[in-house]
Amino acid sequence: MRFRHPDGTAVHLAYCTNVHPAETLEGITAQLAAYAEPVRRAAGESVIGLGLWLPVDAAAALAADPGAVTRLRRELAARGLETVTLNGFPYKGFHAPVVKRAVYYPDWSEPARLDYTLNLARVLAGLLPDDAERGSVSTLPLAWRTAWSRTQRAAATRQLDKLAAGLRRIEAETGRTVRVAVEPEPGCVAETTAQAVEALKGVDHEWIGLCLDACHLAVAHEEPAAAVAELLTAGLQVVKVQASSALQAADPADPRVREALAAFAEPRFLHQTREAAPAGGALLGSDDLGPALAGALPGEAPWRIHYHVPLHEEPAPPLASTGPVLRDTLRALFGGDHAVTDHIEVETYTWSVLPEGSRPVGDAGLARGIAAELGWTARELTALGLTRTEPAPAAPVPVPPAPVLPAPVASAAQKEPGS
Repeated sequence: MRFRHPDGTAVHLAYCTNVHPAETLEGITAQLAAYAEPVRRAAGESVIGLGLWLPVDAAAALAADPGAVTRLRRELAARGLETVTLNGFPYKGFHAPVVKRAVYYPDWSEPARLDYTLNLARVLAGLLPDDAERGSVSTLPLAWRTAWSRTQRAAATRQLDKLAAGLRRIEAETGRTVRVAVEPEPGCVAETTAQAVEALKGVDHEWIGLCLDACHLAVAHEEPAAAVAELLTAGLQVVKVQASSALQAADPADPRVREALAAFAEPRFLHQTREAAPAGGALLGSDDLGPALAGALPGEAPWRIHYHVPLHEEPAPPLASTGPVLRDTLRALFGGDHAVTDHIEVETYTWSVLPEGSRPVGDAGLARGIAAELGWTARELTALGLTRTEPAPAAPVPVPPAPVLPAPVASAAQKEPGS
């Protein structure tokens, strides 16, 4: 789905396919028919955007085979789908029975993270529609915060320098621009906007900027307009925004609220929980919802939980979402005279772990839910003055007879998930 800001900027809206379980290239291709095309039909659109999630092995296979990239691009176009952004945060195993902290490995101190991200950028350069100005790849905010040594920080800085150089080479060799977006998240080295600004000092801001996740902003109790202003003052681009809402509990001491929250304490994903700061104090935090309910947080002030809930409907009372923060984020990015970014990715990956009774029924129910989220976001954008547009007709894409992209970097040895 495409929009035009009053300043003329073309704005792309997509949904993230990390909601769908697949680890192989064959599985990812099958998703297009099983999920993405039904989402497009449910949304009543001729074309919708996908924020593809390509696990490490699929990314490496595509980067090694430009013909496979071309075939994937043709498959996307044939089904009314297009891609300008990739989600490069999860490395692999995002639908394992237990993910939790494994999603933060390998971190940016490890060569495997660099190799993976450059492979994603090479693939995206071949998938971009002809009339797309650029591509974006989101990535983790350096690492989980614990055991982050000076040695690892220095290694990450070197890796990010190599990343910028690699992105520059890809542009020179393909004529397509791809930028990487570091995504602040609770519990990580860069949890807040201020921490992200500090972590990316000295990094080439032409190629590496920020992915603002509205759920994460809300959990950190940040004010979106102030966060965006801080990034722009620091010279950091908002490369991408993730349209997402967190779970919110106004009175976590209420037994009814705690009972409702307990249904969200599930074993697959990490649900970092933050309690509003007492007067003159600091924000209180727990690394997961279960420990928070077990007493890690006092429950004397409202909680916000890193649990992506559907954008278009509120959780059942007495819980709520941080939808107002998402609206404020979109307003800060698109409500002014100039668009601050041009890539929006709806990222509700938790549909399958929602409490019983809140989960969609079957693949058709999931397609309707994602389509409703896209519709909600589209209405918010038009309310901010953006207008709907359609992509230009695509020219036929020939399959290259020989590699035209740089050879992928072989994956380096990596830390096992959870190690």
